[in-house]
Amino acid sequence: MTIIAGTDEAGRGPLCGPVMAGACILPAGIELPYLNDSKKLTEKRRDALYERITKEAVSWAVAEASPAEIDEYNILSASQLAMRRAVAMLSPTPELTLVDGNIARDFPMPAVTLVGGDGLSPSIAAASILAKVTRDRALIALDAAYPTLKLAKHKGYPTKEHYAALNAYIDEHGDVPEIYRRSFLKNLHRT
Repeated sequence: MTIIAGTDEAGRGPLCGPVMAGACILPAGIELPYLNDSKKLTEKRRDALYERITKEAVSWAVAEASPAEIDEYNILSASQLAMRRAVAMLSPTPELTLVDGNIARDFPMPAVTLVGGDGLSPSIAAASILAKVTRDRALIALDAAYPTLKLAKHKGYPTKEHYAALNAYIDEHGDVPEIYRRSFLKNLHRT
């Protein structure tokens, strides 16, 4: 039986925080009702599925690429880096990896891309949930260190409220904190 993993990322669009990638090997025949692309699920349903996946998966992992790596390499390359890191953490080592999207760079085993894979492959959907829940929890934890930014509310995504909070932070501190992707702020308009 071929060991197949799925991998997906979460957090490509936010202004701050890492991009996270999940990787998952599910047991044959597992039934996870409501398993789907993490973006199509409520937070409550994602959290419930996260608990089941982490208990029932053959192997699972989450890895990240930092804001500095995103700025250095670009978001696509950083996302691929995070996915490779997550897959490398799996045990047993997968013989094939299903990658959400249309690019799979430098995986150490055969990799197949699936556009919309988080809606087609249970292992990719599980990986997307692992990545999304872990990333959201990381941003909520950062909220305590940066209360002005209100990260728990918008999770770093570019909302009007986030831009207003970021401008207030800059007014108070003179610059953005290191958790920001500077390459994403090139067109930041100060009010």
